[in-house]
Amino acid sequence: MKRSRDGSIIGRREFLKRGVLAGVGVSILPLAGAAGASVEAAPQVRRYSTLGRTGLKISDISFGSSRLSAGDEDLVRHAFDRGINYFDSADTYSGGESETTIGNALKGKRDKVFLTSKTMARADDSRGSMMTALETSLRRLQTDHVDVYFNHAVNDPARLKNPEWYEFVSQARSQGKIRFTGMSGHAGNLAECLDYAIDSGHCDVILCAHNFGQDPRFFQRFTRNFDMIAIQPELPRLMEKAKRHGVGVVVMKTLMGARLNDMRPYESGGATFSQAAFRWVLSNPNVDALIVTMTSRALIDEYLGASGARATAAQDLPLLNRYASLNGDSQCRPACNECADACPYGVPIADVMRTRMYARDYGDIRLARSEYAMLSGNAAACLSCDAKPCAGACPHGIATEVLLAATHRMLV
Repeated sequence: MKRSRDGSIIGRREFLKRGVLAGVGVSILPLAGAAGASVEAAPQVRRYSTLGRTGLKISDISFGSSRLSAGDEDLVRHAFDRGINYFDSADTYSGGESETTIGNALKGKRDKVFLTSKTMARADDSRGSMMTALETSLRRLQTDHVDVYFNHAVNDPARLKNPEWYEFVSQARSQGKIRFTGMSGHAGNLAECLDYAIDSGHCDVILCAHNFGQDPRFFQRFTRNFDMIAIQPELPRLMEKAKRHGVGVVVMKTLMGARLNDMRPYESGGATFSQAAFRWVLSNPNVDALIVTMTSRALIDEYLGASGARATAAQDLPLLNRYASLNGDSQCRPACNECADACPYGVPIADVMRTRMYARDYGDIRLARSEYAMLSGNAAACLSCDAKPCAGACPHGIATEVLLAATHRMLV
């Protein structure tokens, strides 16, 4: 028996339910104190984090909207009712429907939420074109400002060095159209881009890909037979650097392909793979929050079962290990970029494989085609190539020589 703060006696079940064990400082939590709690209580946001120097207090698990379509307003409202207050979008998501749906759903709630959007401001774009993109997003979102505006999917520091970007940011801030600015990225030159963004002093928030599959040290905890290479080995340093400079850190791509159905047979005791993956990410003290694409009320509730976690739970590592074993040799790691120089025709192999992930793993052909159309180059050359140049180019054993041409046919 235990005694509560008011002096009354409570049983062990109630003691655990109240979360009194949360402060013991262990690095691995018993499942009853983590995912199990979400079974007994309505799923909700259990922690709000300060997003760097912005001072914004955002839900630790927040709403990603890359697949949000017209008519999905109820989904956004459900997330809001569960306590999610940070809604991430971009001008290209669902051809603009994402922003419009968020705007419709959150009408009258603007003072209770934080809205972000993104645009792909290139190295030679003008401040005028950037302002046009921002103002289009504001109209769709039905607001006069966004809380964070990102230069989207940056993989070339030249895009951040464009003086027009800084002139645009200064003008938009002075007009009250944006509060803070940032950069997002998930490709091979991410480290170089993040270093520049942080050092420049002009970036308030970074949004980057981060999951358990990017850290070979994680796999070494329970495997000895994987031939792992460092995926974004600079990322831990960069996230720590961002935190030291007061730059907010939000992470994405946390589910390593999000093949959730593959894991359902192995989930038990109230723990799910997604919750395990989220707890791994949130256990990093340099991560303020994560965003994840939310496509159903049930998934929102499942995801929020990991909210409030600051450490992994007892059954998380076996679940993550199982996922890596099932998908490790079929899941492209875009940030790896080891295949970058394999194609003599300049096919951006990692980017093409990323769009294939949207189609095959996410099951969203519209998103995949939209992202594929925005690539600076595609895999058209693969249709007439004998595939010998890129055969064996992937250190993880992915047969890019087979998949690239098939991906092009599927997405054009």
